[in-house]
Amino acid sequence: MCGFVGVMNLKEDLISKKNILISMNDTLKKRGPDECGYYVDKNILLAHRRLIVIDPDGGKQPMTFYYNSNKYVIAYNGQIYNAEELRNDLKSHGFDFESHSDTEVLLKAYVLYKEDVVNKLNGIFAFAIWNEKDKSLFLARDHFGVKPLYYTYINNSLVFASEVKAILKFPNVKPELDEQGICEMFGIGPAHTNGITAFKNIFELKPANFMLVTDDGIHIKRYWKLKSKFHTDNFEQTCEKVQYLLEDAIKRQLVSDVPLCTFLSGGLDSSIITLYASEYCKENDLPPLSTYSVDYIDNDKNFQKTDFQPNSDNYYIDLMQSKLNTNHHVVMLDTPELAKALEDAMIARDFPGMADVDSSMLLFCKNVKNDATVTLTGECADEIFGGYPWFFREDALNSGTFPWSIAISERQQLLNPEIAKKVNLKEYIDYRYNESLEDVEILDTDTAETKEKRKISHLTLNWFMQTLLDRSDRMGMYNGFEIRVPFCDYRLAEYVWNIPWEMKALKGREKGLLRYIMKDKLPAEIVDRKKSPYPKTWNPTYLKAVKEMLSKIMEDKNAPINNLLNREYIMQILETDGKAFTRPWFGQLMTRASAYGLPLSSEYVA
Repeated sequence: MCGFVGVMNLKEDLISKKNILISMNDTLKKRGPDECGYYVDKNILLAHRRLIVIDPDGGKQPMTFYYNSNKYVIAYNGQIYNAEELRNDLKSHGFDFESHSDTEVLLKAYVLYKEDVVNKLNGIFAFAIWNEKDKSLFLARDHFGVKPLYYTYINNSLVFASEVKAILKFPNVKPELDEQGICEMFGIGPAHTNGITAFKNIFELKPANFMLVTDDGIHIKRYWKLKSKFHTDNFEQTCEKVQYLLEDAIKRQLVSDVPLCTFLSGGLDSSIITLYASEYCKENDLPPLSTYSVDYIDNDKNFQKTDFQPNSDNYYIDLMQSKLNTNHHVVMLDTPELAKALEDAMIARDFPGMADVDSSMLLFCKNVKNDATVTLTGECADEIFGGYPWFFREDALNSGTFPWSIAISERQQLLNPEIAKKVNLKEYIDYRYNESLEDVEILDTDTAETKEKRKISHLTLNWFMQTLLDRSDRMGMYNGFEIRVPFCDYRLAEYVWNIPWEMKALKGREKGLLRYIMKDKLPAEIVDRKKSPYPKTWNPTYLKAVKEMLSKIMEDKNAPINNLLNREYIMQILETDGKAFTRPWFGQLMTRASAYGLPLSSEYVA
């Protein structure tokens, strides 16, 4: 896992601009703390920051390959999980290999397959490949956009990078927030519309898209999407296929030349990942699997049962640790560091995110990084298998908007009144919501319930899941730490997408099919456990600390934040301990305390 930046310009000699490239690349130090490399030529600049996971000596980048009197250069971030199959295929076509890195496999696969290479890949990836003879650049992103890739076009230069902050280092690229950006931040945020950022004229290459840049211009194409098909397998065949795909995805992602672990919350999803990872360690005579969980000082004293978080994780973690004999570690976080890390978390994300849910993950990864470089998590199981409450609640299904983000009037009120006159958040949200639903493929053979659930599944996969994947990548890579998500294997998602809802939600339960498949492999308490979200702090000192931080910012009436937000409303929120903001900012994951995690850093809006 790494980060890269680049500049392509077919009308200007770029060789003298290496200092700009270095400055851009320096912003990605945290993504790639182990090595950096550069490729400088007349029409292309490429730079790379590397986090070493596979083949320390053979995976250096940018990597160059000469073939048939042509030169190809790659900068790449990600992991190809079917690299060995591709390597064998390439060998059958006469290619030799000097390393066991997946970078070399990917580069040579592109030489052979050109644009069709994306249809050969199973993995998480964002990459750029320069073709010297054709003066062309090929960029691509994985099926679900686990790995980020952004770009802008300015003064005949295509500027691209793994993070927006790198693009902002290019001359004359400005961090401008226009009306659409405000709607994205306050209406859609902390989610975002695929392909769009909050910044004017800075774009995201959408998941499952590639871009080919030549002297004819920029050509973007979608190479994959979930296709609705009639499900022909019976129940037994369906269970067998899901189990095979899931186990195969997990074991493919356990390949690493550096220490690897899993995150274990004691929930169904992380327990499945840990079960198969532990079995893999035993089968390959490896040391016992290391597992990690996160908790907060005094959480046991302050925990409050809610519909969304019915119980704490500790009992279930102990149950799994005992069953699998893993080497388990608990990372304990305290209020001062959690509040202090809010700013780092927003900087890591380049966008206001999920407040303490982000800063906690950032600190969690920072602590685990002391012992490991790679982890596997249960992220995305709820999106793929239908695990969220909104799949079952009529009020959410009939809300006519994104069910996890319904505090629209409160969000509108947060805006500076002068801005609020020009920006209609509800209108923008409605537009994006309806636009997204138009992309759903409904079959004539679908039952009424399956039709309804296809729609909510589509929204969840393309909006909510994207937010969580972005969070995982940014909070992990800010610490030079790689997070892998086996449930996000596109083959598994393709298959489960077409399982009828009545089978997927077996016995009317969230993730009912997945629970049934695992009933003989995991303890009954784990299989039957009600979904519990990422653990949050219940310590009242957190609210106090964040309130003090916000109060300090608001003391300066000339602070840039007052150009963007409604100062009087913010002061009401402060004076009422959040009660003036009557609904959570982001669905089930937030409490009123988290309303203080809005984009309130003066540095961000400056």
